[in-house]
Amino acid sequence: MTTSDYRRQAHPVVHGSPIDSDDPRVPLYLPEFAADPHRVYREMRARYGSLAPVELAPGVPATLVIGYSTALRVLNDPERFPADPRTWQKDIPAECPILPLLEWRPMASRCAGQEFVRYRQAITASMDEVDMYAIHTVVENIAGPLINSFCQDGHAELIQQYVFPLAFQVINYLLGCPPEIGQQVAAGTAALLEGVDAEAGSRMLGEALMNLVQLKGAEPGRDITSVLLQHPVALTEEEVSHHVSQVYGTGIEFELNLIVNTLLLILTDERFGGSVLGGNLTSRDALDEVLFNDPPLANLLITYPRMPILLDDVWLPAHQPVVISMAACNNDPSIRASELTGNRAHLAWGLGPHACPAQSLAYIVAEGAIDQLLDALPEMRAEFPDGEPAWRPGPFHRSLSALPVTFPPGAPLLGFGDGSARPAIRA
Repeated sequence: MTTSDYRRQAHPVVHGSPIDSDDPRVPLYLPEFAADPHRVYREMRARYGSLAPVELAPGVPATLVIGYSTALRVLNDPERFPADPRTWQKDIPAECPILPLLEWRPMASRCAGQEFVRYRQAITASMDEVDMYAIHTVVENIAGPLINSFCQDGHAELIQQYVFPLAFQVINYLLGCPPEIGQQVAAGTAALLEGVDAEAGSRMLGEALMNLVQLKGAEPGRDITSVLLQHPVALTEEEVSHHVSQVYGTGIEFELNLIVNTLLLILTDERFGGSVLGGNLTSRDALDEVLFNDPPLANLLITYPRMPILLDDVWLPAHQPVVISMAACNNDPSIRASELTGNRAHLAWGLGPHACPAQSLAYIVAEGAIDQLLDALPEMRAEFPDGEPAWRPGPFHRSLSALPVTFPPGAPLLGFGDGSARPAIRA
């Protein structure tokens, strides 16, 4: 009897192990998945249990964790499930559309051990220095002029006209980034996330970020970039540029999707629409439901086991991605409660050593953006051309293609500044 035969008899495989089975994998990159991911999660759970064989891109296999308790075991065990992709990416073709998004970079989310500790100290310290009181005013001062740009039209496409420029300007403000560099960063990040001309996007992003870092090295200010450059762990310019890249990626893509998905819920679900606008529930309650049901980054806590590991009767191969589905795990029937109001026990922010260090900041920006819009245009209604929202395809995010709305035209709002009343970082 071979070792493989013994392993199969001693540890029967549930869905066909990623090592031992030729079962077709579930493609997460197709429009059909984006259109109704929760149906796919339910089908995977019924067929495979807590671990499902998936493809992140054509020919790129992974295991998707869709069981909540299994996710906790993975996220709290960085020794066996490190986030370092360097061995995995050696066998990934350069033209793979998701490689630029997942490949190793010198930052905490892609490292383990002492590398992780060093990078995490710097990025956490930079977030801790943000003046949360100032951010309230910053968001208000950015939101007002944006609302004024369309409030008299009676209609708007909220992603392009409101949410993206708001998130973009907030991150530029926090990083101390001038608009011309920020535009390059946004274009490069979008190309990476969409997987369209990702190599050019990665190059554009790298050049823009280095320009920002060098600018702040010569002219430091009270902003996150300057704090990173001055931190005692002595990050290099290249290391700072990668950390700034991560702030951009999460601060724009995550924040945009969080705000837009929450607005969609408020505008289309009577439970929230009437309650939020009437004052019974808050935008924070709506945000928390979205973080449970449709988290902005639905499948992007990725680890790479150092060796084959038996988990829930499934053999996981070494160095192949194990992806936590925050969306599926949050909706695991074994832990899901019927009442979500006030419940924040979801995985949308991550968990364990890699948990998001900017949760409070993300909440403040999202709440401010939503409340400003609803206060100004309380009779807003979603107006999709086909009657249903369209979702951007992709294995990682949960993101609307557009959020068109109509409303009674209103007078421009008064009394907004330019968003620069106070520095982002405490004195």
